[in-house]
Amino acid sequence: MPIQNLLSDDPDARPPAVMSDLETDPFYIEGNGAAIKGDSKELLADLPDESVDLVVTSPPFALTRKKEYGNKDSKEFAEWFLRFSDRVYDVLKPSGSFVIDIGGSWQKGEPVRSLYHFELLLKLAGEHGQFNLAQEFYWYNPAKLPTPAQWVTIERIRVKDAVNHVWWLSKSSRPQADNRRVLKEYSDAQKKLMEVGYEGKKRPSGHEISDTFDDPEEADGAIRPNLWNELSSSDYVPNAVELLHAADVPQQLIDVAIENEVLDELVESVLGEYVSDNVLEVANTASNTHYLKACKALDLDPHPARFPRQLPEFFIKFLTEPGDLVMDIFAGSNTTGQVAENLDRKWLAFEAQEAYLATSQLRFKDWELIEDLANRNEEISVAEVEPAAD
Repeated sequence: MPIQNLLSDDPDARPPAVMSDLETDPFYIEGNGAAIKGDSKELLADLPDESVDLVVTSPPFALTRKKEYGNKDSKEFAEWFLRFSDRVYDVLKPSGSFVIDIGGSWQKGEPVRSLYHFELLLKLAGEHGQFNLAQEFYWYNPAKLPTPAQWVTIERIRVKDAVNHVWWLSKSSRPQADNRRVLKEYSDAQKKLMEVGYEGKKRPSGHEISDTFDDPEEADGAIRPNLWNELSSSDYVPNAVELLHAADVPQQLIDVAIENEVLDELVESVLGEYVSDNVLEVANTASNTHYLKACKALDLDPHPARFPRQLPEFFIKFLTEPGDLVMDIFAGSNTTGQVAENLDRKWLAFEAQEAYLATSQLRFKDWELIEDLANRNEEISVAEVEPAAD
């Protein structure tokens, strides 16, 4: 029996108001959102202009090897993608953002990189593009396999490709964003320093340090507000001492750092520990998630190319607030929808393949139901993966 016939919609769901504009009925409704089967170009055309706060997605990459979910040749990729992105621009609010996770590839048969993702970026945000490149990010996956094997592990003439580019695009030069929502955790050493401080202690130089670092709870777990002004300035680069002053680091501590020639280390300790940067290190190795366990329990194939939840989670936190509308136009197993749900955002998931949408609903079902389905004496199935449309 098809899995979707065994899974019911959430009776308490509160899907986005824009659902009423879609001509296509939802494949399923859960919590704050809905998943819709169809061609994203057509579904985007139904949405009202300026109705979405964030589109975050990972399209099928232009790899040299064809995948079951469909992926375009690198020479065709940019023009193919623009058919979607033109309408994404229209449905985004003026303060909205478009985040694209896009992996690189190689030229067929040669140890030379393809430039397809850079060509796409120039079409989206270059001289004639509609978008602004708000910032480029890099997803570093330390667990990525050493491929292509011929050049990395056999001939040894290239190194492992462990980074995806993530383009953060926006309609305006100042889209909604707040990096205080994605601060790094304080290190144990930094927490101890803030807890103990330097009160009553003297350095060998005779300096007496009586000030302590700010309480992270009183400062949003972050640096002081006046430092944000320094960091956000695009036409002035402050030196190390000015940055430390702006962060309310005591002058005595700065003097000690200068005397002991560890000023750079102090800057790194104070700022680097908890100001997020544009390199997101996430090992895509999760093998025991609720989704994968559910698929295994029901003997169903999971989506073959899932991105880790930490990726959409970072951008949803960074670029939206609770209640905002988040959308994924190549939803796959609907990682984005699940993360948006957990963060109390409204969400829409567009996906052309019924097979992937059917198993994605398992993300929202409790384990008791999944065990009940697994214990039934009937075969559970999903649709075949269909050839990708243009």
